[in-house]
Amino acid sequence: MNINRWDVLLLMRPGLTAPVDAASLAVFRMAFGLLMFVESIVYLKNGWVRELYVAPEFHFTFLGFGWVRPWPGDGMVVAFVIMAAASLMMALGLFYRMAAFVLFLGITHVFLIDAAEYLNHLYLICLIAFLMIFAPATKIWSMDALRKAKPRDPNIPQLWIWLLRIQIGIPYFYGGIAKLNGDWLRGEPLRMWLARRSDYPGLGKWFTEEWVVYLFSYGGLLLDLAFVPLLLCKRTRMLGYGLVLCFNGMNAWLFDIGIFPWMMMAASLMFFPPDWPRFGRRKKPAISAHHEPLARPLLVGMAAWVAIQMLLPFRHWIYPGDVAWTEEGHLFSWRMKLRDKQAQEMTFRIRDPGSGHEWGIEPGDFLTERQKIRMAGQPDMIHQFAIHLAEEYRKEYGMQMEVRVDAVVSLNGGKPAPLIDPETDLATQPRDLRCKPWITQRP
Repeated sequence: MNINRWDVLLLMRPGLTAPVDAASLAVFRMAFGLLMFVESIVYLKNGWVRELYVAPEFHFTFLGFGWVRPWPGDGMVVAFVIMAAASLMMALGLFYRMAAFVLFLGITHVFLIDAAEYLNHLYLICLIAFLMIFAPATKIWSMDALRKAKPRDPNIPQLWIWLLRIQIGIPYFYGGIAKLNGDWLRGEPLRMWLARRSDYPGLGKWFTEEWVVYLFSYGGLLLDLAFVPLLLCKRTRMLGYGLVLCFNGMNAWLFDIGIFPWMMMAASLMFFPPDWPRFGRRKKPAISAHHEPLARPLLVGMAAWVAIQMLLPFRHWIYPGDVAWTEEGHLFSWRMKLRDKQAQEMTFRIRDPGSGHEWGIEPGDFLTERQKIRMAGQPDMIHQFAIHLAEEYRKEYGMQMEVRVDAVVSLNGGKPAPLIDPETDLATQPRDLRCKPWITQRP
């Protein structure tokens, strides 16, 4: 009997479609929607929408997405208002598919506008928002379910539970793998960050103690690697979730990482049995003998999604050198809180190839202070800005200028060293996925 690789998925179909209670997915839908509603309101209230997406004259872009731009005028404010409304509709389960699709488009647009604002939690939100478009998250406890004339089957295929578990577990597990590096194991950059927070009431006085530094470093490493196994095992699940609460609560207290800790606290509940929200006080819904069909394209799409998510974080292996220094393969790899780069020098030199005249440019004349700081240790952003400078001078003077940069950077408290070859004209270098020879290797 000949079986191709897609038939394997089809043979697994009965197990994948085994019906389970929709309660946990419904609660996750509510939590995700409410967190996104709060995040949208916070951005509007604090003026971050205008500060980050409207005020800057130049935006760093992700490779292949240079066409993504902020909406003109008050468009970005309107976009966040729409996202807030879509998030609330998602939480209520009202016109759910449309709300989930609008939220996905909105948050992905915001994420892609400026690479200087890259955050792992925004990336995770984009991924989850995409999955939630297709998830049967309104079977129960939703306005859509109440609007239906006939009662709906309160069960969902367990595949959706496992797909979200995998997506939620990946940041934990890969975040732990990424910590298996020399800097983290010797306590950096946590040693520097904790020292900066030594003025915290109560515990702050301990943050400069070496045993505390190593407790945080090795404790964070072990917890990241252990979370998924602990949450999957029935005997250790409550211990695992208690550690999730403590770990993410500490991160929320120590680091400015937005809603990421709260998102992970809520998302980790997906590792509990699907009927956990009923707390055993209500009779479980009858399990239908009918297995909801899953089409081959959906199964193939899910398999491809999981494969990409599991392989993408390892792409930095194809590049030479230390990824924390070169940044090649760093993004989208769950390499969280692993590096602290301080720019000792950052000067862009413009040269007229005809006359040989050369002059320096202050990045602050073109970038916001936040963009300038974010650019300092990231070669791709430095490259983008060099190309931008060359284009601006070409428009003004009608000739192609050469752009070189003196970028001296310190990584995780190490010795300052040039990050970019100062003799390379970055304006002529292609921006693509290939290894960049003009990025130096870590000293």
